[in-house]
Amino acid sequence: MKQIITISALALALAWPLPGKTQEQEPGTVEVQRLTMSTALTIARAAIEACTAKGIQIGVTVVDRNGIVQVALRDTIAAQITVPISRGKAYTAANFNSATSALQDRADSAVGRFPGLVMSAGGLPIQVGGALIGAVGVSGAPSGITDEECAQAGIDAVIDDLEMAME
Repeated sequence: MKQIITISALALALAWPLPGKTQEQEPGTVEVQRLTMSTALTIARAAIEACTAKGIQIGVTVVDRNGIVQVALRDTIAAQITVPISRGKAYTAANFNSATSALQDRADSAVGRFPGLVMSAGGLPIQVGGALIGAVGVSGAPSGITDEECAQAGIDAVIDDLEMAME
C-alpha cells in the first residue's frame, strides 16, 4: 500500500508543471470587455421607450458583467419598487449568464432565496461574441414576459454596434 501511495505521489509530481517551465506561458492578467456608460444608457432608454410604446411605465437597470450597476432609470410614474426589482433581475441575469425567465423553477430553492437574486422574467444577459459583458433588468409591466420584451428591445438597440466593435 505504501508503495502505491509513493508511486502515485511521484506520478503526480512529474505531471505537475514547474514554474517557468510550461509550454505556453499564461498571461498574468485578462482583458475584460465592458459597456461604456453611453451604451448602458442607450440600452436603458431603449427599454423604457419600448415599454412606453405599450403604455407601461417601468424601471430598468443595466449592470456590468459582475452585476455592478452602471445605469438605473425609472420612468416618470413607474412605482418606486421597480428600481430594486429591475436591479435584482439584472444582477441575477449577469451572475447566472442566463435569462431570468429560464431560472423561475429555481426561485423556490436555496439558491433562489439568496439575497439580491430575482428569478422572475425580465432580466437578460448581454452577450457579444459569446462573452458576457453585462445584463439588463426591467420591472413594472403587468407580466414578466413584457418586462423581458422591453429588456430585449434595449439590447437590440446596441447589439449590432457592440458586435462590430468586437471584430
